[in-house]
Amino acid sequence: MKKIIMLLIGIALLSGIAPAQDSLYIYQEGLIVDQIAASEIDSIVFYKVEPIIVYGKLIDVDNINYKTVTIGTQTWMAENLKVTKYNDGTTIPIVTDSATWSTLKTGAYCNYNNTENVDTIKTYGRLYNWFAANTGKLCPTGWHVPNESEWTILENYVINVKPLASTVGWVDGGTFAIAGSAGDTPSTNNKSGFTAIPAGYRNWIATYNDIKTNASWWSTTEDLSFPLVYAEVVCIYDWYSSPQHGGREKATGLSVRCLKD
Repeated sequence: MKKIIMLLIGIALLSGIAPAQDSLYIYQEGLIVDQIAASEIDSIVFYKVEPIIVYGKLIDVDNINYKTVTIGTQTWMAENLKVTKYNDGTTIPIVTDSATWSTLKTGAYCNYNNTENVDTIKTYGRLYNWFAANTGKLCPTGWHVPNESEWTILENYVINVKPLASTVGWVDGGTFAIAGSAGDTPSTNNKSGFTAIPAGYRNWIATYNDIKTNASWWSTTEDLSFPLVYAEVVCIYDWYSSPQHGGREKATGLSVRCLKD
């Protein structure tokens, strides 16, 4: 349980008059833990203390370790998914061919620019189409691909993108970066520990785009306007101060973050 310490100076106003007080009381969890005479106080200084980020650990079916982080009432992966199998052990097809990728109606994954570089994959994760994300088996057991409403809970808690975006990987002061965007002084990002890395995406015609300027993740929510073709995604751009929602073709390759059940 978090310890909440409250400094209380004086007592409640009575009849609109605040009587002089001779003590400062320090409360912790509703109990007075200290009392200091006002005559002994020269000044009171308040410091803003950044929250301490405590990471957990999660292991997937490929025996890959992930950091996890609790933000508000939710516990998220603090890295993009990298798994090559569903949680029942079934292999997820890797599809590098552009023509094949653009016509898929079943689950598949790829790596950005079809890279096989281990360090790149470790940093950015893999890209999955919506058909893989919506199987209910992509995340480790006890975790799931979030729906759009669950993404909104996270966004409402952190308000804008800076607490979510990683401190590295973004184009610092990009051409269109505005105050509060992921590209606005990235070194001040990631107060939540979510560590949103700009991994780019593979569009439905199989070209790769926007690494280092865009982080996009699937939700399991279909786009109500065109549910057979589109599903809802959540994006952080280098130049926007708030996460963006919208429909994207289900054949698109996007990053995935898993949320604890």
